[in-house]
Amino acid sequence: MESTSDIVLAALALVLIVEGLAYALFPEGIKKMMAAALNAPSRTLQLLGLTAALTGVIIVWLIRH
Repeated sequence: MESTSDIVLAALALVLIVEGLAYALFPEGIKKMMAAALNAPSRTLQLLGLTAALTGVIIVWLIRH
């Protein structure tokens, strides 16, 4: 059985892979998204971040159970 630290490290590695591919494949799109984020209200960004985090928790829970 995998240890918790192995799972956390694998998850972090997957985040780096996805983020790295996004920057490598769509650099102009990333720039546009960053500009849009600068103009978005902080509350909107907080809600999007919270939604993404909760979605991730739900996915991990579904996979593990």
